[in-house]
Amino acid sequence: MDRSEFVDRLDERLRTDDYADLDASANGLQVGRRDGAVDRVALAVDAAEATIEAAVDHGADLLVVHHGLAWGGFDRLTDLHYDRIEPLVRNDVALYVSHLPLDGHQELGNAAGVADVLGLAERAPFGAHGSEVVGTRGRAADPYTVDEVAALLDRELETETQILGFGPDEIEDVGVVTGSGVDWIAEAAAAGLDALVTGEGKQQAYHEARDRGMNVFLAGHYATETFGVRRLGDLIEGWGVETTYVEHPTGL
Repeated sequence: MDRSEFVDRLDERLRTDDYADLDASANGLQVGRRDGAVDRVALAVDAAEATIEAAVDHGADLLVVHHGLAWGGFDRLTDLHYDRIEPLVRNDVALYVSHLPLDGHQELGNAAGVADVLGLAERAPFGAHGSEVVGTRGRAADPYTVDEVAALLDRELETETQILGFGPDEIEDVGVVTGSGVDWIAEAAAAGLDALVTGEGKQQAYHEARDRGMNVFLAGHYATETFGVRRLGDLIEGWGVETTYVEHPTGL
């Protein structure tokens, strides 16, 4: 596939331009030329030396990641920045990034994937971020207990979920904002949800969850954000492009 067409297809499907003024990440094609061909794609959660090396070893023409290399730009291409970008340039491997667009996508996104694990129906966008959203919400077919939610997340995400169990004993209405999503505890409480599922926490999240009477499940930043790139892999395979997923969990 033509690289320019590949990038345009992803940008359109993920609505990349709609998040341009909302996201610190430089989404879309972050490293590389628009011309050329894309026959083999690697996908990973993070752009780091290990995942870039794996993409090169696989012979990928392009690496698609959730967390890229440019967060508001950088002044010098030295040290760690150079060590990560140099093998991409030397081996002509382009880098495509989708951060918040892939979090908030109601079909392909990370939050949608976690909602699928929980079997949530009656879905609606959740997690307001400016004019867009970065998550989803829904209702369980049957109420869960707090322990049942944690056990399900642990099993399906291969993680160890931390629980801030300050909400109701029965959990039915759930909001999901993956990664670092505890900033949406207030929105979850205001919406009358029984729980918020996210990745990692902050010190103040404990007190906010307690004071607002909210159940919060911290299932790991990495563990909650593998869904988006995996689903992009399925989409890209449908375009006749070979893909491989580079697994490199952080345990965080």
